Amino acid sequence: MRLAKQILDETDGKICKNCLGRKLSKTIEGSNNIERADKVCKELEISLDDADCVICDNLFDKLDDELYEKIDDKINELGIEFDTFLVGSKISKDIQKRDEEFSEKFDLTVETIKKEVNRLIGLEIWERYDKEAEFESQDIVFSIDLLDEPKVRIQINPLYIEGKYNKLKRGIPQTKWPCTKCKGRGCEECNFTGKQYPESVEELISEHFLKATQGREAKFHGAGREDIDVLMLGSGRPFVLEIKEPKIRKLDLQGLEDEINRINEGKTSYHNLHVCERRRKAEIKQSSPDTYKVYNALVKCDGVFDKDKLDELTKFNEIHQQTPLRVLRRRADKVRIKHVLDLSYEIIDDRTFNMRIKTEGGLYIKELISGDEGRSHPNVSEILGVNAICEQLDVIEVSEK
Repeated sequence: MRLAKQILDETDGKICKNCLGRKLSKTIEGSNNIERADKVCKELEISLDDADCVICDNLFDKLDDELYEKIDDKINELGIEFDTFLVGSKISKDIQKRDEEFSEKFDLTVETIKKEVNRLIGLEIWERYDKEAEFESQDIVFSIDLLDEPKVRIQINPLYIEGKYNKLKRGIPQTKWPCTKCKGRGCEECNFTGKQYPESVEELISEHFLKATQGREAKFHGAGREDIDVLMLGSGRPFVLEIKEPKIRKLDLQGLEDEINRINEGKTSYHNLHVCERRRKAEIKQSSPDTYKVYNALVKCDGVFDKDKLDELTKFNEIHQQTPLRVLRRRADKVRIKHVLDLSYEIIDDRTFNMRIKTEGGLYIKELISGDEGRSHPNVSEILGVNAICEQLDVIEVSEK
């Protein structure tokens, strides 16, 4: 009780139970700060029920039923679903400073006042809604402003849906392309849609998820991308769909998947949709040395090629590619070294053959075939001695990490 008496003397008895109990949390046993303070009051035969606290200005009186009614009103107003949450608060800097200085004066390493406020609000929310406080990744964050009259704001964290997609029709970009003329504002050129193309892999799935979640916005993150004229076949390309500010989080993902695939039949399909963590957004974009892609390319030559030279293509290994001319406006101009892992071919006629090629991710297949004015070396055109182009390209497989 020696420390308790020193604290009471220092504050002239003007300290609330929360602050007294917090300062004694390492010296007096109790399940909470109020219980510790009550032990002191009983032992010393004093009352702190009406004390004007010199540390917190009776801040804890604001954590009352009225505050939790405001929290409940905000939840209902937004109409949100959540299973996990985090609490943050805004408290006067003067109060925090007094709290810290008091702890320093008595050399106390105890919980700060802000942490206690957040913890108490979190406990009440847990009891009222049976939801779990989560520090690493949570559905929503309660921000409680206690500077004056309490104000409540709720931050709705994104929902992340991972899956794979197939693109079954050419002419569909992976993501929405703003009109090059109006930059997305809408003009006669784009029929006032603001888009260069009417639909995309992204939009054909995101519109359904925005409707189901009542989200504000969707963002598509793919593990690379294929050109607009290239099909994505096989098991599909991994992606993460980020839904911002979703009010509804409990979804029938299999039902949504079936409905989306039925509506987009013949254009796109989406598979193995499941909720994932935020980190997956970055992980699927990172290229591991072990990842690879398999393509099927229809090669067309402007002259008859020497069939004997086709075998030389199967010896392709290290490819030096300077940034292709067609993407130079949006990519840094540098030489990238990639590797061909496997290559086979099937002759169709004396000017056409089919090529199946397995490569490291990031190798440009069209330029590997054409040579791109010498920017890709070695290339199919120089090996065969005739100009060759990729007439048609399909992605057959995109490996996962």
